[in-house]
Amino acid sequence: MSQSELPRAIDFIFPTLEALKELGGSARRGEVISAVAEREGLTDEQLEARYEASGDLIADDRISWALSDLKKMGAVDNSRRGVWAITEAGQRIESQSEIDTQLRAVRAGLAARTAPRRHNEHADADDNHELDLAEASDLDTGWQATLLQRLLDMSPAGFERLIQRLLREAGFREVEVLGRSGDGGLDGVGVYRLSLVSFPIYFQCKRYSGSVPPSAVRDFRGAMAGRGEKGLLVTTGTFTRSARDEASRDGASPVQLINGEDLCDLLKEHELGVVTRIRQIEDVTVDAEWFARFESV
Repeated sequence: MSQSELPRAIDFIFPTLEALKELGGSARRGEVISAVAEREGLTDEQLEARYEASGDLIADDRISWALSDLKKMGAVDNSRRGVWAITEAGQRIESQSEIDTQLRAVRAGLAARTAPRRHNEHADADDNHELDLAEASDLDTGWQATLLQRLLDMSPAGFERLIQRLLREAGFREVEVLGRSGDGGLDGVGVYRLSLVSFPIYFQCKRYSGSVPPSAVRDFRGAMAGRGEKGLLVTTGTFTRSARDEASRDGASPVQLINGEDLCDLLKEHELGVVTRIRQIEDVTVDAEWFARFESV
């Protein structure tokens, strides 16, 4: 098959953005490629077509370039763990014409940046200093409380998509948000691979400011019956002792619990909405006895 029989990379940009939206706003590269291929109705022959020189798959390469162009537009970003996610700017793009306009602007900007630019280092330093002072309280004390309140302010659907993104960053594959009527109380499912074995793990999200009771664990386990044996219950609150006992009860399907504190730590670890700055602080003391030696000579 000739390269001309496949859409150009530029023609994949908008379908790639739409595919990401359908995947819940974030996905790994392979998931994006599969979703775009299905959305565009690519045949097996098209998907298997390769460049003669390199042997690389043409469709994969062009969709990857589409992701790259979307990133240049600020419509998506990608983490160090290989998860691509739509930004707020990307959510606002609704047509191919908007893509064309932004792509022209990006290319014009790249051309302009080839000229020398002046850079005021002192101004940058001042701006960074003001930013550090403004955010010091959240970074040093109370950041978890601030984060938990922000999570509580999210819509149920938004919180589910956040957990979907977190699970992808943590290594889960094919993470899908269910969250619809008829899902039996399950918010989503993802595939986790342990060595050579892969198994589905269902998850449920609860934005609680208080404690989750054992009945919630039992209800979640009941919703999983006949679908899977492992579950993940995530909350912004805490779990009662009875709930923790119920989650690990002998003879019942295990349910892994993630409370609000654990959730904050995971978001921090995976750098999702939490910025950590390491600052060096000098602790200077005066050793009075050291000076005394000069008096005894």
